[in-house]
Amino acid sequence: MSSPTQITVTPVSGSRQLSLFIKLPRLLYDGLPSYVPSLDMEQRDIFSPTHAPFFEHGFACYFLAWRNGKPIGRISAQIDALALKQPGPRTGFFGALDTLEPECVAPLLEAAAQWLKLRKIERIRGPWTLNSNGESGIMVEGQDEPPMIGIPWHPKTLGPAVEAAGFKRAVDLLSYRMETSPSAERANQIPANIRQRLGAITMRGLRKDKVNEDAEILREIYNDAWSDTWGNIPLTQDEVKSLLKALKPILRPEQYVLAEVAGEPAAIALVIPNMFDISGDLGGAPSPLGWLKLASRVVSHDFRSARVVLLGVRKKYLATALRAMLPALIIDELMKRGHVLPYRSIELGWVLETHEGLRKLIERISPTPYKRHRMYEKLLTE
Repeated sequence: MSSPTQITVTPVSGSRQLSLFIKLPRLLYDGLPSYVPSLDMEQRDIFSPTHAPFFEHGFACYFLAWRNGKPIGRISAQIDALALKQPGPRTGFFGALDTLEPECVAPLLEAAAQWLKLRKIERIRGPWTLNSNGESGIMVEGQDEPPMIGIPWHPKTLGPAVEAAGFKRAVDLLSYRMETSPSAERANQIPANIRQRLGAITMRGLRKDKVNEDAEILREIYNDAWSDTWGNIPLTQDEVKSLLKALKPILRPEQYVLAEVAGEPAAIALVIPNMFDISGDLGGAPSPLGWLKLASRVVSHDFRSARVVLLGVRKKYLATALRAMLPALIIDELMKRGHVLPYRSIELGWVLETHEGLRKLIERISPTPYKRHRMYEKLLTE
């Protein structure tokens, strides 16, 4: 006979449980200081096998943890065919780990690990939702900071509970906040004589009549720039198209920054406004009036902050004087566009702690990361 306080973990079955899985974080964390729920609609696009482009090259299983018939936690386990092509142990992922009960973490991770082991996976790594191109890491610092789109929030108890379950820290991802102020611009300013020596470098935004072409340029540069980076999985054409489609209502040409060297695309950045700025007071499932308010705010572009979601420099420039200058020029351009767009701050997030060159560049403007997310891993074979 099972104990009335025993935790059970079961796979998600049917549309009703999938809906519960999607909205569970806001049910668990509602009322906690600084927690702001994402829109259920956005989360459904991430997890739904019929909507998310991840499922064109991957598959997943979702789990719910229960106690006394009440859901108290969730986790996903997923396998990406693109990751299996990479050298090293066959790696699968866990993600969407959410609970307020530390004792719930180990059984959730065990359920994900067993599902992966049955499919001949040798190492589990995460959390990623659903791979490295989605939400990444467990928040270990920054719980009291304002929310940012695409950046997961977790209680401080979650990271230690993952380590207690036998998972080792793999790497930390850092987030920096840059104020779009004159002093920040001066800190990043590149002297005119150095600019002249760099040659013919031009900047441009998104071409609305050539969105698909610019999307492909973004994908090619990003994949080239990060191909050898820890945990990276290349973006597919459908993933980039899906991203731009989702951003279409709020996307402006100035949010796309392309640096060209002698007419050739060399470095790229994509900035997205922080949806929490306009949805944070509406809850995860707005009322009809709430949806009208949200639509009005989207049209008027009432955002105060934004986040750089993609940033990359072609590898061919890494052995040249442009190695450090191109990211600096991109950041400089982002700050200039802060005068055109309403953003008071721009977040540079998920910077690998081991990426010292980029960190030094950012820390000239913002010396200390204001959020930290941690990735974990564990071998599933002896």
